[in-house]
Amino acid sequence: MAKLSTRSISYPATTAGLLSMQRAGSYPTMTQDVEVLASKYLALMEVSRVIASYRDLSELFENMAEYLHQLLGFHYLSVAVYEEKSETMRVHVLQSSAAKSLPLTFEIPVESSVGGEAWKSQTVQNFRSSGELQRFPRAYELFREHVVNSFCVLPLTTAHRRVGALGFGRQAEGGYSEEELEFGQLVAAQVAVALDNALHYDEGLSLQKQLARERDRLRLVLEVNNSVVSNLELHDLFHAISTSLRRLVSHDSATLLLPDTSEPKMLRVYALDFPGSRGFVHQDMTIPIEETNPGRAFVSGKPILAGTAPGYTPFTPKRMRIIDGEGLRSSMILPLMPKDSGASVGVLALGSRTESAFTQADLDFVWQVAQQIAIGVKNAVEHLKLSESAARVSEQKSYLEEEIRAEQDFEDIVGSSSALRSVLAQVETVAPTDSTVLIAGETGTGKELIARAIHERSSRRERTFVKINCSAIPMGLLESELFGHEKGAFTGAIARKIGRFELAHLGTLFLDEIGDIPLELQPKLLRVLQEQEFERLGGTATQKVDVRVIAATNRSLGSMVAEGQFRSDLFYRLNVFPLSLPPLRERQEDISLLARYFTSKYSRRMNRNVQSIPAPTLEAMTRYGWPGNVRELQNFIERAVILSVDRELRAPLGELKVEPQAETAPAPTNGHDKTLRDMEREHILEALQKSNWVIGGPAGAAARLGMKRTSLLYRMEKLHITRARGLSF
Repeated sequence: MAKLSTRSISYPATTAGLLSMQRAGSYPTMTQDVEVLASKYLALMEVSRVIASYRDLSELFENMAEYLHQLLGFHYLSVAVYEEKSETMRVHVLQSSAAKSLPLTFEIPVESSVGGEAWKSQTVQNFRSSGELQRFPRAYELFREHVVNSFCVLPLTTAHRRVGALGFGRQAEGGYSEEELEFGQLVAAQVAVALDNALHYDEGLSLQKQLARERDRLRLVLEVNNSVVSNLELHDLFHAISTSLRRLVSHDSATLLLPDTSEPKMLRVYALDFPGSRGFVHQDMTIPIEETNPGRAFVSGKPILAGTAPGYTPFTPKRMRIIDGEGLRSSMILPLMPKDSGASVGVLALGSRTESAFTQADLDFVWQVAQQIAIGVKNAVEHLKLSESAARVSEQKSYLEEEIRAEQDFEDIVGSSSALRSVLAQVETVAPTDSTVLIAGETGTGKELIARAIHERSSRRERTFVKINCSAIPMGLLESELFGHEKGAFTGAIARKIGRFELAHLGTLFLDEIGDIPLELQPKLLRVLQEQEFERLGGTATQKVDVRVIAATNRSLGSMVAEGQFRSDLFYRLNVFPLSLPPLRERQEDISLLARYFTSKYSRRMNRNVQSIPAPTLEAMTRYGWPGNVRELQNFIERAVILSVDRELRAPLGELKVEPQAETAPAPTNGHDKTLRDMEREHILEALQKSNWVIGGPAGAAARLGMKRTSLLYRMEKLHITRARGLSF
């Protein structure tokens, strides 16, 4: 290998110099060789001027090979630039007759680099065969790959610094001649100046970019802090932070995962910003903490770069279906751990469909920001819990105030009849259990009072007893009343509403008139009875509750099941422990007790002094059938107290008409003495006779009366309307 000092350059730089040498006798004649040499120097001057005009390093490298071909013959061209920070040589392969794609760039230690040897010794290195490069294994393998059999390296040095080295390679052995090397040093001197200028310019741009990036990052930190301070709503906070992050760290998806309150070993997607989602990732979906990268980050408190590229943590098998479905190739997973806490409050995951989308520098920066985000998420979660707790307390307070204001049918259970004692014995039996109870009975028999008695004798007595009348709420609002709704679930849903099931959590829910619940709502009710879980209207998050259900009806659910009006599986789920309340006409011995109880109650309330009930009045009340049961008796006594002006109850006995137990025709009555019940019976019987006792169908009695077939059957049962032979349906 030949070495030449950079100080041995003696060729003149211009054609004029060559001519002056000829006149001085250095060259006897202007031969053809001199003319060729002169043209090469002119070409060097032109190349120097052109390459010196490039300020961008990539543009200089892109065009350098083309210009240098005019000066030296080579099949391979490389530039090695010294990297001060890493103390390495960054090699840029700019020309190779055997390369598939260029430029090729890599870093190599100074001691292991041919260019590093020239840069360090400041001497020209001339290798006449590839075998001479065996002491540089990396270069030896590289030259074999690119079919380089001779190679020379010239140091690139300016008056200010050592820049690097310039390498030329040929496929033929033998190396470069002394004349070529001397001219090559002139070429290297010009390249060094151009490269130094481009590096200074590139470093200036790099500094500007770095300053701009630092400015943007500081701005992002400020935006995140402002978001943390100004947003207590978790979804608003997340979308504000995601928008800010997207400007500095390009990503396709941003996901906020929080611990699932109903499943301790799961994380739930609480918020999602994924405009290009294919549906495999969606809000409220859950993923296991064990054996998933988000779970590992959550537990360990350490960020993770996951992906398909080398050096990334591989995606976990449990999530590959979702990852592949969405086409994600890179993921940055950061635990949200406030500085004052030793535990994570959640996980922030950024995903990209680009391989190697995130660098370690990106991770380090976002990890710093994540600690601020964690504070905001923690505050928002606590605010959400307090808001929901306050809303629940407010709902319970309003509900209890409404219960207190509402007039109660009873203040206590009154009676001593065997029928009532049998019911109370069943109450004592079922109350300590958590079994579902179905209370059947006519209107006004005290079904709600029995439900309250069951609740008060159960282990849930310290919790709320919540009631809802399924027939008193419009069909479109019943689902919202039972299960609640999310904000925006329907027109007018301006805020999240907690339903009766959530309100009754750990307590008892009384579903009155269960037979009137719509068929389309019954599957959801069945699910909450079986699984103790449901979703709010307009939401997808599963709510877990612990509620004992007591249902009541004045209709025959068994008949409704047979007619397809009520789901059989729901009926069997409700009918775990059936309780049948006797009508007041089957509790005649209790009528006098109830009459005295209500007389005393309303006398105190109205500041009256009614102290006795005449025997004829008690006898008339005992003989009366009380179709409205205890509620009708209560209202009758209240009117009597209003009419009483002395110590004796003055009851409007004209209202008490003894009802026959069963009739096929209207009972004869004087026109002016007919009650509304009498007229209703006559009207229904007339329609039945005109339709030849056909109930359903277009010509049936129900159609004539403008009623539903089931409603007519119900009224016939209440009015004791029967026919000796079978009815036509």
